[in-house]
Amino acid sequence: MSFARKVVLSLAANRVIRSFASKYGMKLGAGRFIAGVTLEEAIKRTSELNDQNLWVTLDHLGESVTSKEEALEATRMAIDTYAAIYAAGLTKTNVSVKLTQLGLDIDSSFCLENMREIVTKAKETNNFLRIDMEDTPRIDITMEIFQTLLNEFGSANIGLVIQSYLYRSEKDVENLGKQGVNLRMVKGAYKEPKEVAYPSKKDVDDQYIALVKQHLLNGAYTAIATHDENMIHPLITWLKGNNIPDHLYEFQMLYGIRSDLAKKLVADGFKVRVYTPFGKEWYPYFTRRLAERPANALFIIKNLFKK
Repeated sequence: MSFARKVVLSLAANRVIRSFASKYGMKLGAGRFIAGVTLEEAIKRTSELNDQNLWVTLDHLGESVTSKEEALEATRMAIDTYAAIYAAGLTKTNVSVKLTQLGLDIDSSFCLENMREIVTKAKETNNFLRIDMEDTPRIDITMEIFQTLLNEFGSANIGLVIQSYLYRSEKDVENLGKQGVNLRMVKGAYKEPKEVAYPSKKDVDDQYIALVKQHLLNGAYTAIATHDENMIHPLITWLKGNNIPDHLYEFQMLYGIRSDLAKKLVADGFKVRVYTPFGKEWYPYFTRRLAERPANALFIIKNLFKK
């Protein structure tokens, strides 16, 4: 992990900074990366993105809840999000969730029941659910819950995330590829020890490209989630050179980051989906975005001095 990233994560954990950011952050610039606090705000912004021919996955922010009441509230929000998407006719929009927000750390069986309700709603509204991957201690149980849901509902309405900075990811992609699972490939944003994750950016990038190719050659749908043009352009050349069908992949970018590149890819005929977070519990997500690319912090710092 880079020194700058360590500094950002350390500062983000500071109680005084966290309190200040939670109170003023949206006004000072966090709104660049968050589509709103309420579902209504998120739906409005999603409609605007869809009108620009950008697809969307909505993520109601929140993780590591400590009570069943919070987990049930998050479950209801996910279900309400599908209902709002359906009511607004946003056919280019789906939903992402984190299992810790749905009670994973409280009781995995309880979490599974919540997930069953959400996937059922996704299926009822002819939609799709992406299960985000979290830090290493939670990966195995996430895989178990996903496999249970996959066996019960099939692969049409659910997909998973794989992080390329983990050594284990090559084997995971191999296993999931055999089942035709829809995967979102990311580099990874959690603080992980070198015993489980590549410390070198080059190794992370190399494995990322290898995993994308591996999954596509298995004939499985792949969401290529990166803003790095040094990876995107070579992958486009490879996609064309290997005659990979357009319906097998999409590019994905985070809300508020490289919007210019997203629009350029759309203009070039590629499908692009914007990972669009919303909700009042935005701080952990926001700090991970700063840690991934500390230069983003400059945007916030500049806003501190605007009158």
